[in-house]
Amino acid sequence: MEGNAASMRETLFDQGYLDEQFIQLEELQDDANPNFVEDVVKVFYTDSARLIRNIEAEMGKHPIDFEKLDDAMHRFKGSSSGIGAKKVKNECTQFQDYCKEGNAEGCFRAFQVVKQEHETLKRKLDTYFQVFF
Repeated sequence: MEGNAASMRETLFDQGYLDEQFIQLEELQDDANPNFVEDVVKVFYTDSARLIRNIEAEMGKHPIDFEKLDDAMHRFKGSSSGIGAKKVKNECTQFQDYCKEGNAEGCFRAFQVVKQEHETLKRKLDTYFQVFF
């Protein structure tokens, strides 16, 4: 790994964007699958865009079905956890807590943070993969 990419990667961990699950993905990458991590992350972003649209649709319904909302966020959280997206996963947990309370306003605020962390991580990983490859 080049020095700049290694430094950028370390920063993603130090700032809490990624956790050990990302390392486990990296360990699965080899000469036969040199782009494995990047490919997994691309699939995550394709899936997560769909999940975000589903959550937005659920949040637009009246009355809000907090159980459906919680289920949708649970899928998003699992997907985030799968690539080691630590901050995103933590914000998903906050959102789910608001669902359990039936707190619509809390859900709306938390969802904005989830989307913001998701987008920030995407930008950072896009830059990382450009430097790395």
